[in-house]
Amino acid sequence: MIIIKTNEEIKIMREANRIIAVILAEIEDMITPGINTYELDQWAEKRIVGFNAKPAFKGYISGNRIFPATLCTSINEEVVHGIPSRNRVLKDGDIIGIDVGCIFKGYYGDGAYTYPVGQVSEQARQLMDTCHKALYVGIEKASNGNRVSDISKAIDRFVTPKGYGIVRDLTGHGVGKNLHEDPQILNYDDGEKGKKLKENMTLAIEPMINLGTYRVKTLSDSWTVVTEDGSLSAHYEHTIAVTANGPEILTRL
Repeated sequence: MIIIKTNEEIKIMREANRIIAVILAEIEDMITPGINTYELDQWAEKRIVGFNAKPAFKGYISGNRIFPATLCTSINEEVVHGIPSRNRVLKDGDIIGIDVGCIFKGYYGDGAYTYPVGQVSEQARQLMDTCHKALYVGIEKASNGNRVSDISKAIDRFVTPKGYGIVRDLTGHGVGKNLHEDPQILNYDDGEKGKKLKENMTLAIEPMINLGTYRVKTLSDSWTVVTEDGSLSAHYEHTIAVTANGPEILTRL
């Protein structure tokens, strides 16, 4: 069931998602060769708590799995859900996706960004640039009266001609009092018509694209999703509200 939010709920979600925007902006300066992902995670947790919010991912239960950290830190071929560790030290030329969520006054904020570590290859930069632009191409279609599938088709038509693989096993989603709500938002065109978008729907739109195949697999930690062929992956995410005047990005400063 798709949950339509009240104006008051969206007001709270603006606050929750502004916290996410602050984290994603401030962490950029920390992402340098030599830092480990545990350090990033500890900083993010303290920063979220400082806003009187709670980390959304730490302790998140999916089936019989419990996520152990505040951030998802996904390096190079890791698509999403990478687990922070003192042993994961960033090096020059890496790229890292940071996905972060918080709970503020009972509502979720959710966002993600992929960062270069030092000097990265031109291939990596083009991948990140395409994925980042695809996010906004999708957001542009999140208008009252359009369909969820219009978001999916727009992302697909932008990305596929460039030769990248669009991850199919993971999707965007509704968000609000729950981290994952209806509807699912595919990043590729599956040929379906899709549900109509309505004013005061809140959505997390998040393209994930790979330098090679769209196929992915999950590592033995039961969380980290990687590209099947070991190619680089990029991931960007905004939480938005559908308004009478078009999409409003909530994950902004």
